[in-house]
Amino acid sequence: MSIPNEALQKLLQEIGQKRAFAEQQLGIVKQQKAIKGRESRMLQLTANEVESLPKDTKVYEGVGKVFVCTPIPDVQKRLASERDALKAEMSNLDKKEDYLEKTYENSKNSLEQVLRGGGS
Repeated sequence: MSIPNEALQKLLQEIGQKRAFAEQQLGIVKQQKAIKGRESRMLQLTANEVESLPKDTKVYEGVGKVFVCTPIPDVQKRLASERDALKAEMSNLDKKEDYLEKTYENSKNSLEQVLRGGGS
């Protein structure tokens, strides 16, 4: 039993669109992961610098166009919370990337199967 030409074309178009969308989103997720990786590295370097300072050192944080004197423990707490938030975002991006890779592969396999089998 064979699928009519119109239905086969519609099926191929839908699968192709799904595959193209997954591929596009996968590229976006990889860019986001690279950005988050750089942010994580910057946070780590900042935390290392703050930890290497003597405890009586005055530390200033930028707030808009103003710099505010902030105790070192407060800075360390903020850096730790930002690091935790980045880890959660990276975890979510990893899950999204995995899902999109599976979607892309499934679409690719479906396309190959339809083309190989002629839709039968």
